[in-house]
Amino acid sequence: MIINLLYYIGIIILTGLLFGKVAKYFKLPNVTGYILGGLIISPSIMGHLGVNIVPNNIAEILTPISEIALGFIAFTIGTEFQLSYFKKVGMKPIVIAFFESFFAVVFIFVVLLLFKVEIGFAIVLASIGAATAPAATLMVIKQYKAKGKVTETLMSVVAIDDATAMIFFGIAIAISKALGSASTNITWTIFKPIIEVVVSLGIGFVVGLIITLLLKWFTGRSNRVSVVTAFLLITVSISSIFTYFRVPFDFSSLLSCMMAGAVLTNLSSERKTSSILELIDRFTPPIMISFFVLSGINLELSVLKTVGIIGIIYIVMRVVGKWTGAWLGGKITKASPEVQKYLGFSLIPQAGVAIGLSLVARSVLEPIQAAQLTAVILSATLIYELIGPLITKISLQKAGEIIVEKK
Repeated sequence: MIINLLYYIGIIILTGLLFGKVAKYFKLPNVTGYILGGLIISPSIMGHLGVNIVPNNIAEILTPISEIALGFIAFTIGTEFQLSYFKKVGMKPIVIAFFESFFAVVFIFVVLLLFKVEIGFAIVLASIGAATAPAATLMVIKQYKAKGKVTETLMSVVAIDDATAMIFFGIAIAISKALGSASTNITWTIFKPIIEVVVSLGIGFVVGLIITLLLKWFTGRSNRVSVVTAFLLITVSISSIFTYFRVPFDFSSLLSCMMAGAVLTNLSSERKTSSILELIDRFTPPIMISFFVLSGINLELSVLKTVGIIGIIYIVMRVVGKWTGAWLGGKITKASPEVQKYLGFSLIPQAGVAIGLSLVARSVLEPIQAAQLTAVILSATLIYELIGPLITKISLQKAGEIIVEKK
């Protein structure tokens, strides 16, 4: 079994490398090639041709790789949260993050109601629209070495998105339950996601402090990056510990890893943080490639058949809401014209968090609605993950923050 597993990991990495080159040939972001490669070798395509390159449950078996990749991505994004930056820009990223999340939810919800979709289902589905995937965005920024006001704001906004998405989702679930039952504890349902955010950030803060203190003891670069890696792995595993001890609320490893990165970057020298990130960038590419190829393997083309008008509304209105909210938030905070115009288009990717929220939502919906919601979110993920990185690249190019493409 172990030999087979190593074989499949090798196949996944090689697939990513090959399709990354193909994507670059067509001037597409590498991450688009990775996802497309995963989709092509997936059982949903190759299985219909009678060829099994990877088994049906490979994504489930290799779940730890995805969790580790997201941990490193979140940590890297967290290191952008320098207090000096927020002192300079103020509340701007927080206000923009709130508006782009809120308007995505409102636009989806209102249009669904116009098409006479049941209100409880509509508000739960709409709330998931707030979530944005930081992974694809970060990969595009890294590949093209994007720099500028839009890129800086984008990094902050996608990090804050996870928190706003969880809070909006918690409120939506509370409303949906209230509509279906008079005995629901609305107070707990509303405050539960807020508690989850606070606990996750608190754990990340402690982890960040421990890492910072240990880095003063371990002076070698390899030892330092080993310390960071060890604690990120432990942080990612906390969700399993919460489940084992039946803790009555969930835990976001993304928020914790982001907070750990934020604490490190603010308590350590810029040189120390940069050297750690440089080492992480050197040994994580195979993990990142595997993560995006596995994301592609997870995509099911068959769900497109069941998406219907509800799926089309969700896919279109989420993009319209994100852009409108980002533009309005930028206007209110007097952000640069480039941020107002292009930021919203860089917020299209959506993946893991949205899928996770859709699984939670199944417990409060009728079976038919639950199946419909899952199909919509999976369809949207398929479309967003394939076109999102390309649109992010084009947006940053238009903003003048990608000057020369990497050859």
